[in-house]
Amino acid sequence: QVQLVESGGGLVQAGGSLRLSCAASSRTFSVYDMGWFRQAPGKEREFVAAISGGGYRTFYVDSVKGRFTISRDNAKNTVYLQMNSLKPDDTAVYHCAASVRPGWPPSQYDYWGQGAQVTVSS
Repeated sequence: QVQLVESGGGLVQAGGSLRLSCAASSRTFSVYDMGWFRQAPGKEREFVAAISGGGYRTFYVDSVKGRFTISRDNAKNTVYLQMNSLKPDDTAVYHCAASVRPGWPPSQYDYWGQGAQVTVSS
């Protein structure tokens, strides 16, 4: 069982930056591929980015490529999402998730955080 806790959300103007963090309770954090998802009001949950357990592979949805960067620090059991050049369309609740499934990028995630609100004003 892994507990995930996001932090770093908030309100920012369009063009600004935020960094989300997700702290995991696991002692074997590096075995998990990690992902970030987001869900805007009235919309389905959307995949944003993923990073492999060792941090060597990353994968992004097209809409955030070049603006968002996923990274991890396995010594701190933490995964990050650096978000630059934010747009109002990026407004959503952002969730981190952990996967122990084979294959890349992960097709399913096993553990989820409670989410952090990101609001981008125009």
